[in-house]
Amino acid sequence: MIGKIKGKLREVELNTGLVETSGGVFYQVFFTPQFINKTPLGGMVEFYTYLQVKEDALVLFGFESKKETGMFRLLLTVPGVGPKTAFNVISYSAVDELIAAVRSNDSSYFLRIPGLGKKTSLKIILELSPKLAGELDMSKMYLSDDDKLVVDALVALGFKTVEARNALQRIPVGLSVEGKIKSALQVATNPQKKV
Repeated sequence: MIGKIKGKLREVELNTGLVETSGGVFYQVFFTPQFINKTPLGGMVEFYTYLQVKEDALVLFGFESKKETGMFRLLLTVPGVGPKTAFNVISYSAVDELIAAVRSNDSSYFLRIPGLGKKTSLKIILELSPKLAGELDMSKMYLSDDDKLVVDALVALGFKTVEARNALQRIPVGLSVEGKIKSALQVATNPQKKV
């Protein structure tokens, strides 16, 4: 999986850029208008990525921050919202404004985003409102593949998803998957225990 790329922005056409890495590989990446506007040709760029695997193509989306990436992934959890729509929302919204619009049920905010209809806007608010009800921490919302395995293992053992995620947040970093499951299981079984 391509998680992050560092290189020089060599070409720009509309909202796609061609990025040359130090190894001589060129990646074609979709960027937000803000990213393209502030990056000069030949300038060094470093960005997070999301790879969409389609039957006939591999599409790479680039993001300036983990927060943007996390919000993009969160938008993908909304039924009917695919990578293209989610990226469009990120392209025309600051993450903090997007969160505020969801929390205040402001559907008019989403209707200002090109290509987003009323039905999809309401879906986004409905689906994301419970997830954004508390303080936002994208690192807690987006789980790595290993962390997903840990949560799935705890759920299979009878714990609720929220209990599994809470336990995961309280275990030490740098453990193997097996170590994470063992530590998370101890925490979930005894929430008062310090790990």
